Amino acid sequence: MCSTEIKKKSEQHDDAQAQQHRNKKRKQIFPYGNYRAYYGYRLGQDTEEDPRLKVFKKEWFEGKDCLDIGCNAGIMTIQIAKKFCCQSILGVDIDPDRVQDAYWHLKKLLRMEKARKIPGNASKLELGETANGSDCSIKGSPNEETKDSPRNCSSEEIDLFDIVSFRKEDFVNSRDPPNKHYDTILCLSVTKWIHLNWGDDGLLTLFSKIWRLLRPGGILVLEPQPWKSYDKNHKVSETTRTNYQNIIFHPQLFQDILLDKIGFRTVEDITSSVSGSKSGFDRPILVFHK
Repeated sequence: MCSTEIKKKSEQHDDAQAQQHRNKKRKQIFPYGNYRAYYGYRLGQDTEEDPRLKVFKKEWFEGKDCLDIGCNAGIMTIQIAKKFCCQSILGVDIDPDRVQDAYWHLKKLLRMEKARKIPGNASKLELGETANGSDCSIKGSPNEETKDSPRNCSSEEIDLFDIVSFRKEDFVNSRDPPNKHYDTILCLSVTKWIHLNWGDDGLLTLFSKIWRLLRPGGILVLEPQPWKSYDKNHKVSETTRTNYQNIIFHPQLFQDILLDKIGFRTVEDITSSVSGSKSGFDRPILVFHK
């Protein structure tokens, strides 16, 4: 075989590999909203803190057992633990890769916290690296104290590994853990994906399970996606396409369902206080009290 033919075959092989890579990248879908770079495109690169944290109240989390459903890469879960000093907070996600990312972010934060105590290190804590391509930002200063954080809640004085944990879980279809209850449950931008994948029955299962897991007086912090958002994502699979056509309980009905059917006592709408999210993420945030 002459050198020209060898070169031609090599180029064809390289082209085939490049096309295969492009096809693989194009075929990658996230049917459960389990995006790799979710926080990056939700918050942008210039936002140091998730704007939702500014309207969350200390008393919802401080000294409380908390659950974050659909935690993705764990950024919000970790920030809540760090800012509000939970007794415990568990983040669950259906995607094991996102759970792995969440533990990566937690370990990275603790390494950076430890490193900044050493003289000569930068006083600013920043996670600018990525885990499996997911952009994130968790920042803080060594002497960080806010009006929402008691002095003994500094991450320098506590071990976040004792507070924060993550677990792969299909929340809708998993069994209730025996004798486990929570004071606060977060369900942030998750309802659409549960609704599309498991229909109205899945949504009602989600709400009922949250109710069962909450202690008396507990709260649900809910951020439902609007119906127009469903239209953009319902074609990610045959299941979501079919469920989309059969959905009866649109998001505007969620409040009535949670109050009248599930049994929550009161609801507080804190949407108007939230600012700083990128366009398309200005979603309602509702706080339900059991």
